[in-house]
Amino acid sequence: MFAVIKTGGKQYRVEPGMLLKVEKLPADVGETVEIEASLIKDDQGNIKTEGKVEAEVVEHGKHKKVLVFHFKRKKNYKKLNGHRQPYTLIKIKDIKA
Repeated sequence: MFAVIKTGGKQYRVEPGMLLKVEKLPADVGETVEIEASLIKDDQGNIKTEGKVEAEVVEHGKHKKVLVFHFKRKKNYKKLNGHRQPYTLIKIKDIKA
């Protein structure tokens, strides 16, 4: 059984028991969140277009730093910035059709 969920502007294929890093969610660690499923396929091969996925928030964190370097030749212009995108680690508990 698997489902396709959409969160943070991205789509993910999930199965029960799976750990997944998604864009930061406004939920505390240990809370259960429900995410709309756009597609669900059960063990018999039946496909449904509506449902919910129940997930538990495991942790919040930040990804590795991405360096952004701006440079203009002949002008002695150099600028270095870094960015760390926040994420939420969730564990898929159940898929409800």
